[in-house]
Amino acid sequence: MKQESYIQITNKIRKFKYGERTVIFINRLLTDIVYIAFLILLVSLMIQKNKDMIRIVLITGVSFALVSIIRHFINAQRPYAKYDFVPLISKEKKGDSMPSRHVFSAFIIGMAYLYVSIPMGIVIMMIGVLLATVRVIAGVHFPKDVIAGAAIGIILGIIGFYVI
Repeated sequence: MKQESYIQITNKIRKFKYGERTVIFINRLLTDIVYIAFLILLVSLMIQKNKDMIRIVLITGVSFALVSIIRHFINAQRPYAKYDFVPLISKEKKGDSMPSRHVFSAFIIGMAYLYVSIPMGIVIMMIGVLLATVRVIAGVHFPKDVIAGAAIGIILGIIGFYVI
């Protein structure tokens, strides 16, 4: 997206009485749902003494570390830093935009759920798509950042849960 697009979107949202607060709330809600769902998955597998819990923790943990390292080295600028506007979600960072770690996390957790429960995996993946949309609309990521986060989450999930 271009500078004008981000400015138009954020300005339109700010014109609504609770527009900015709504975007912030939706971002937090979707993020919390994904992380709480992951915790529920791990606790339920632990209670069942299901050995898949170890696999899931290792794959998601190693994948998260790998994505964190990749984004540190890429150190891509965030839209609000590149285009000099105020994002809807307050951020201090100027870089580390690519890939989106929020979106990556939603998709790797979605892949973990697909591994044990296809319906829940689909739900988490749909939440990941919504989260990606909110992160772009809020001005904290470019579309390529969230697409990369989703793609890496899916690819590492396929490799970790179905290939290895």
